[in-house]
Amino acid sequence: MSLLIALVPMIAWGSIGLVSGKIGGSANQQTLGMTIGALLFSIVVFFVIQPTLTTATLIVGFISGLFWSLGQNQQFHSMKYMGVSVGLPISTGMQLVVNTVAGAVFFHEWTKTKDFVVGFIALAFLVFGVYLTARQDDDSQPKTSNSMLDFNKGIRALIFSTVGYGVYTIIINATGLVPWGIILPQSIGMLVGASFFAFKKVKVDRFVWMNMTTGLLWGLGNICMLLTMREIGLAISFSLSQMGIIISTLGGIFLLGERKSKKEMFYVIFGCIFVILGGILLGYMKA
Repeated sequence: MSLLIALVPMIAWGSIGLVSGKIGGSANQQTLGMTIGALLFSIVVFFVIQPTLTTATLIVGFISGLFWSLGQNQQFHSMKYMGVSVGLPISTGMQLVVNTVAGAVFFHEWTKTKDFVVGFIALAFLVFGVYLTARQDDDSQPKTSNSMLDFNKGIRALIFSTVGYGVYTIIINATGLVPWGIILPQSIGMLVGASFFAFKKVKVDRFVWMNMTTGLLWGLGNICMLLTMREIGLAISFSLSQMGIIISTLGGIFLLGERKSKKEMFYVIFGCIFVILGGILLGYMKA
């Protein structure tokens, strides 16, 4: 059951880039709208579950939310610079390396030699799959590139994004706090962080309110990942959640109209296959 729940973030988070891409708006508008939706989701969950809020829960939740807002804001910027089908796979690969290594090495989730062998093979499959999905065809670049493409700015944004996302997940896992109690202070921290990015830069209009939808998707994926993190560990739960790049990559091509050459489509298909194989290996480790 834990593995099935761990796959919910894959679907929910994998759809965020597509939904926000369809809705439109600036990266700061998308971040602000998303955090408002996430706050509404967490308020409903809080009153339904009624968890106990401790000082540690309030502080850790708020700090993790601040770092999440940095990660998400910069990821939205990277998608503006590089497109969804390129930016998200690279972001996923960078996050996988940080969180998997943190879970395996710092939190001692892998204890046997077999764990490290299978785990690093799975990670290699995932990263190689991400590389293939993002790989460009230089010969046909003028025909397939997005008009907003700026790879260097996109990479810089993804470095900040990876730092933000890394602290967001690692700090929660390190403290071992109850997930139900974290999400409300976390969503408040998210909104505060998003408001900082939006200060004097964002026009609060329909793009902000419509992007609340992505916040609901994120909230669903977040609570499922926090729950499974305690059961199967950070390395596996986070890696499985990032398999959503299959949805975001293919969706960016077929739903958002991001053009690919025949060679690039070949890369995408085989990249998705390697991502699936990596996820299966991680599931096998838990089984």
